[in-house]
This record gives sequence, C-alpha cells and structure tokens, in this order.
Amino acid sequence: MKKSKARTTKAPSKPKKLVTVRPGKPHPWRLCPEGEHWVRTHPLLVPSSQKNPEGYKTIRRCHCARNSSGKDQLYPDEMLEIARRHFLRLKSGPCALTLGHANGNSFDPLITGWVKYWNEVFKPTPLLEANLVKALISSESGFDPLALAKKIDPKSARGLMQLTNATRKILADEKGELKNHFLTLTQEELNHPTLNICAGIRWLFHKRALVSSKLDRQATWEEAVFEYKSILKPSKAALKRAKLLQSRFLDLFSKLEKCEKT
Repeated sequence: MKKSKARTTKAPSKPKKLVTVRPGKPHPWRLCPEGEHWVRTHPLLVPSSQKNPEGYKTIRRCHCARNSSGKDQLYPDEMLEIARRHFLRLKSGPCALTLGHANGNSFDPLITGWVKYWNEVFKPTPLLEANLVKALISSESGFDPLALAKKIDPKSARGLMQLTNATRKILADEKGELKNHFLTLTQEELNHPTLNICAGIRWLFHKRALVSSKLDRQATWEEAVFEYKSILKPSKAALKRAKLLQSRFLDLFSKLEKCEKT
C-alpha cells in the first residue's frame, strides 16, 4: 500500500493593509490635492465646553480642507498665494506696450501667471497667448481694476476683465455649466486684479468650449473673445457696434503681436 502524504495546513494569510492613495494636484502650483482647498492661517474661536466654559481664542495654521463635492475648487486665499509664490519669477509674458493706458503694464505678471496656469490645466491647442488676454483687458476695462460697466447696478460687469455677478455664480456652481475647475469669489472680490484675471481667463476657456460646440469645430481664440464679449454672431441691429468692437480688439491684439516680433 502506498503511504498517504501528510497534509500540511497553511497559516492564514495576513490581511493586506489598505493603502490610501492621495490624489494628485490639478496643477503643480496648487497647495492641496484634488478635491481639497487651501485655508490660510486665521484666528479661531473655540466654543465653550465643560472644560473651558468661556471658550478661548487660538490660531488655526494654514491647512488643506476637503471639498464636500470632491471636485476641484479654487478659493481667493489660494489664488493669492499662488500668485505670490510663483508669478514674479516668470520671464515670458505679454508685450510691454501700455496701449495708451497709465496702468497698461501693471498687470503683466498676473496675465503671464494665470495664462500659464490655465494652459497647463486644460492643455489647449493652440495655447492661449498672454498678448490676447492683455488686449482683451485693454478693450474691456482700460486696465482699471475698479471699472464698473453700469455704476448704478452693482451686479453689472466689473473689474479688469469685466465679469458679471451672473458669471461669478456660474464659475462656482458645481451643478451648472462647468464640469470641473470651479472658482468661488464674492462680488466685491471681482475687483481684485489677481482674482479677476484668474476668473476671467477661466471664463474665456469656458467660452471657447461653448463656441466650439456651436460651430462643431475647434474655435479660434479670437472667436472665443468675441463670444466672451457677446459679439460673435450679433443681430442685425447690433451688427455695426459688434463690428466696431471686433475691429478694436483685433487692432489691440495686432499691436501686441507686432511688438513681440520686433
């Protein structure tokens, strides 16, 4: 008879340790991973408790806070910190022409930085040019960060890139037109140059996507600007004004482009 082999029982395997992989950042300049936003150092009031009946004040250090939706959100504190840390060291930028305005070159570092940021987030073809954004700002506000389209209406277009309160709400609405890369600003914050340019360029990218869908082809950046200005396909009554505004913008853009080539 053959001898039966002795059976050996294997020791139960140890359960695998679950490793939580933290998501990457939407952009290398961002301070927090995808789905979180940065909160600067701020005073914090700790409410009363049995141990501390009167409560107390402390300092909450800067930290990353989770977004309830898990989507990418930019808030003012992080926009300002990104600009402070990175923009002044950038070398390339729009042509240093004032285009006839006293503040014509004051915002070039902000234009350079936010154009680079959004180009690297969306990776468009062709890339958005800083000169185009500078020409857009010149035509919209004359480089006046406090510009208000209708002085009797606080909800009208305001700031360097003339963003309306309705646009501000769309940029923050996670259930609306945008699918990701949201920005949350107050109405008053639209007058801050850093915040306005960041939001304005994000809005320009959205306008290009919208007009590309309408045209059933990739829209040019000039067409995106005309859609931004609501003059891409004007009515007969508004045709003359639209042509004038289109010509004015293209002239400004051409001056900046020629400057780069000389």
